[in-house]
Amino acid sequence: MKKSLFLLLIISLLSFSFKPDKPAYKLFDKNGKEVKYSKMIKELKKNRIVFIGELHDNPISHWLELQITKDLYDTASPNLILGAEMFEADNQLIIDEYLKKFFDDKRFEAEAKLWKNYKTDYKPLMLFARDNGLQFIATNIPRRYANIVFRKGFEGLDELSPEAKKHIAPLPVTYDPDVKCYKDMLKMDNMPAHGMANLPKAQAVKDATMAYFIDKNMEPGKIFIHYNGSYHSQNHEGIVWYLDQMKKGYAIATITTVLQKDISKLDDGNKGTADYIICVPEDITRTY
Repeated sequence: MKKSLFLLLIISLLSFSFKPDKPAYKLFDKNGKEVKYSKMIKELKKNRIVFIGELHDNPISHWLELQITKDLYDTASPNLILGAEMFEADNQLIIDEYLKKFFDDKRFEAEAKLWKNYKTDYKPLMLFARDNGLQFIATNIPRRYANIVFRKGFEGLDELSPEAKKHIAPLPVTYDPDVKCYKDMLKMDNMPAHGMANLPKAQAVKDATMAYFIDKNMEPGKIFIHYNGSYHSQNHEGIVWYLDQMKKGYAIATITTVLQKDISKLDDGNKGTADYIICVPEDITRTY
């Protein structure tokens, strides 16, 4: 009897001390209901554009970007087009040449404008496109032109040459300062005082340009997967807002990534931020 009680005590202590599961993420729908990954993939296939909103330094975001891409390819191949914020439109030629295997990785990485985490986080996506004969679209405005908007407003773009304007959404850029994501930028504590009025405009010209190049490269029957920072597509704002202004009626699905201390359920503040929400522990290792 004493032995049985002792064993029960040990089992109780172990159950109290250790959690049986330690997931790296949980997946929720927009209402905060936990959803299976396989169900999400099934639903994503019904859309023309899929936005994967990442946290740039989050390894779970990057791993799932690749997994979602592979699984959509397995069910929709070869009807995929890939595109990303992380590549600027004036690099499209070198990307196309690389995808056609005109030169090797070393030459591409020496000449393209790449983010510092390209090799760990975006190269796997680029290689997947190359290995499977998929297009990869550089959708973002060249940063030097976004900087002009930050310094001079949209009017500064009028001074650019016709050649330069090919890498930007058609001018004049539609802008609504009351769109929540732009209005909220003016309230951020870490934003610089200088140029504050133009800061959301610089964000908007990125969103407008990405929307423009997504629309420009859409093909009938294909799914466009776009990788971008979560702020560019969460709440169906940013890029999604600009696509909506085009009135093309694209079926769009959004995915975003959020950090929480406890991922067992979705915080109320994160509900509705996307159609699918990747919830990751806030103490996850960062990639940089």
